Amino acid sequence: MRILVVGDGKVGHTIAEHLAREEHDVVIVDTSEEALQRSEETLDVMCVRGNGANATTLLEAGADKADILIAATASDETNMLCCLISKKLGAKYAIARVRDPEFNESLSMLKKELDIDMAINPERATAIEISRLLRFPFASNIESFAKGRVEMVEFRAHENDVIIGKPLKDLGHKLHGIPQVLYVAVERDGDVVIPNGDFVIEDGDRVHVAADVVTITSYFRYLGKHSLRVKNVLILGGGRISYYLAKMIVPTGTHVSIIEINERKAASLSEQLPDVNVIYGDGTDQELLEQEGLSGMDAFVALCDRDEENLMTGLFAASEGVPKVIVKNNRVAYAQLISSMGLESIVSPKAITCANILRYVRAHVNGVGTKVEKIYRLMDGKAEALEFIARAQDPYIGIALKDLTMRKNTLVAVIVRAGKVIIPFGNDHIEGGDSVVIMARESGIGDLNEVIRK
Repeated sequence: MRILVVGDGKVGHTIAEHLAREEHDVVIVDTSEEALQRSEETLDVMCVRGNGANATTLLEAGADKADILIAATASDETNMLCCLISKKLGAKYAIARVRDPEFNESLSMLKKELDIDMAINPERATAIEISRLLRFPFASNIESFAKGRVEMVEFRAHENDVIIGKPLKDLGHKLHGIPQVLYVAVERDGDVVIPNGDFVIEDGDRVHVAADVVTITSYFRYLGKHSLRVKNVLILGGGRISYYLAKMIVPTGTHVSIIEINERKAASLSEQLPDVNVIYGDGTDQELLEQEGLSGMDAFVALCDRDEENLMTGLFAASEGVPKVIVKNNRVAYAQLISSMGLESIVSPKAITCANILRYVRAHVNGVGTKVEKIYRLMDGKAEALEFIARAQDPYIGIALKDLTMRKNTLVAVIVRAGKVIIPFGNDHIEGGDSVVIMARESGIGDLNEVIRK
């Protein structure tokens, strides 16, 4: 596919990198010669220097022949205008990054009037992910599928967990009453494994399990990991993510405090969020954190602009005994380091944005195949979970999974049929209209027929 990426910042560059790796014809547009030179040297893409909201620049980049245009500049207005002009020139689909909360209320109307096919708000999407992590404090990561009916939860296995040291196929009869979940992926020493029945979970493994919401809740209650409820949260940084997050969790009865170093921003937040305790001060100051009762908090969320400050304050919160610590980090190179230091819950607005856009792109790669409904990059990008809607005419329909050929390093994790969640085994089959969640150790899969064959 021919794809234009307007904006060569962190998000634009990362999207272009993934798309080029999946062998799309990618063109990057930006006003910065330095940024474009970096992309030309490191990526297999074509670069055009100019303003993405200028029709002449877009024509030079080939917008009139583009399958998809992705506008990811620092300006919401430029992104929306870029989409409008590109669609007028002939681009088939247009995606805009829209971040300002002011646009959130009227986003549906703006999409319709400006002919935008998809609008992604990285900060709001990140806040949604954090709110899920606060709901399940024991989890490192949570993803939902099939309109929220299925959840995939990542957690760190510890030596006292009852599932340690036993083959997965024996858990059901050795552990009486353990709820049945599917163990979809395990990361050990940096390697990702799609486990079979003989696999044995060890202390320190990062484990992904999947099931319906009730079963997954019962499973972690069985393991003794579901005792903490987050009632008091301290947030470092008063940016857009903090604003969206507070709006989401305050109505649930959670008490929220936000520390913001900019006096004007702190005053504005205090007006916008009357039910939130907004504190003007330097949140990296350990003395201030202690004064604000850090050690008595149920959760600490570090959302500064600088990843290094998030890391240091997150480590301090963990050392003070805060049960749940979440840090924002956009640098992939830091993820393994942060995890090795004991900070399990890491959120990346850049990664969340890229995953949403890649899902949309893959859904339009194959106009006749079974399209990707959702895609989540897991374990620092080493694995992917993908959701498809099975079609009645596909060749694998109605055939037992044990009689089908599965692509190497993939697994059918969950099937949802008429609202019922099925943890699939060899005798189960797929029917037309089913939601099918696939776990894969590779990227680039865009069609369910690439995974399952007769």
